[in-house]
Amino acid sequence: MSHNTVGPLFSSHYKRRIKPALQDTKDYLQEVQRTNLNTTVKLEFEVEPNPESETRRFKRVYVCFGALKQGFKAGLRDFLGLDGAFMKGPFPGQILTVVGIDSNNGTYPLAHAIVEAETTSSWTWFLQCLGADLDLETNSNFTFMSDGQKGIIPAIAKVFPCAEHRFCIRHIEENMKKKWRGKLYKDLLWKCAAAPTVQEFDVEMEALKKVNPSLYDWLKQIPPHNWTKSHFTGRSHTDVLLNNICEVFNKQLVDGRDKPIMTCLEYIRQYIMKRIANVQQVIDKAEGPLTPTVAKEFEKIKKNALDYSVIWNGEHRYQVSSPSGDQVIVDVKEKTCTCRTWELTGIPCKHVVATIWDMASHGEDVGIPEQWVHQTYWLDTWKQMYKFKLEPINGIKLWVKYTSPITLLPPIHHTQVGRPKKKRKKAIGEVTEAGKKLKRVGKTVTCVKCKKQGHNSRT
Repeated sequence: MSHNTVGPLFSSHYKRRIKPALQDTKDYLQEVQRTNLNTTVKLEFEVEPNPESETRRFKRVYVCFGALKQGFKAGLRDFLGLDGAFMKGPFPGQILTVVGIDSNNGTYPLAHAIVEAETTSSWTWFLQCLGADLDLETNSNFTFMSDGQKGIIPAIAKVFPCAEHRFCIRHIEENMKKKWRGKLYKDLLWKCAAAPTVQEFDVEMEALKKVNPSLYDWLKQIPPHNWTKSHFTGRSHTDVLLNNICEVFNKQLVDGRDKPIMTCLEYIRQYIMKRIANVQQVIDKAEGPLTPTVAKEFEKIKKNALDYSVIWNGEHRYQVSSPSGDQVIVDVKEKTCTCRTWELTGIPCKHVVATIWDMASHGEDVGIPEQWVHQTYWLDTWKQMYKFKLEPINGIKLWVKYTSPITLLPPIHHTQVGRPKKKRKKAIGEVTEAGKKLKRVGKTVTCVKCKKQGHNSRT
């Protein structure tokens, strides 16, 4: 969507400012909470062996704006994507993000955190904070999607054992490429993942088995309810197979991830504030009962429904068929179609649209087909989501000082968990492409920040 992209968030003057001290972070977070009501901020420290100490070392921070909580709940879609991205600046940590889908099928950032590493402990803490903000119980039937990052699978199973956890199909594809490469295997995988019914899924899996039995055995080890539409529930009103909603959001944060903690948090806040304003401008121009993206998609569905004939069974079920041999059962009382598209997305499929037209032709008061689309896609719902705005904050000179005798210390440098080096280590005396030996042989680099040897200030 065009309004997903916003302009530069910081002026050149802002970029030249002196980096804020970590101690100012508490004042900043207090200012954010003061101006944005119902905003949750959780700051966690490393364990201090001396309880009398007046210093605490930073460990994690979690932020969820009150406006985003209200907007997400107004969207009526229990679906969230989870992802993590490396910090590239002086703080060696990770940004954890959770992103929803709005009524126009656009991204809706909900909460974020800066943690020490992407582990089961950090994901568990993040999900517990999120659950408290969204009033989610342990048995909540929520739907999450992730890339299967380190620690996230056991964390979701622990915090929300009843939740539906979908894996991004691109992540599965990347793992598959380690043994089986080529367009043929990719197409076979996607056909299995996109199959909407169990019967179609079984057919596609058998086709894959004939091509490569070892790949079939490998895929069978992944529970189908984690990666194929045929085994998804319809609770979240979306059948997405990719976690690109998080990738889109994280891409917007690239320039903020190499900054100090407080500046990074402010970068995220300004991006979200500007994005909400941009989407509001699109909403103000929109017309009709449905959001623009869904309305365009639904017009294609109605066009495809013209070829179908309908037979009523005398109650609330209909047999819908086409000349090509496609035949399904539509139950207007249960709001289901055996093709499962209506159940998965909340948008009536071509079979349902043909049924609605048939009911109307026989004098039934069924209204227009758009009224049968789930409320999450209505323009009014989209308006409700974005009527909650983030509030601006004052500059650092006007912040109220946080009254606490505790001094906040920066985190200790540590190597990122699972983060590989960008380049391999070359042997001493190894000749480079230019035919010259490597420089600084035998010398040890020293970090200008922590004064320790063995790494520089960036790595």
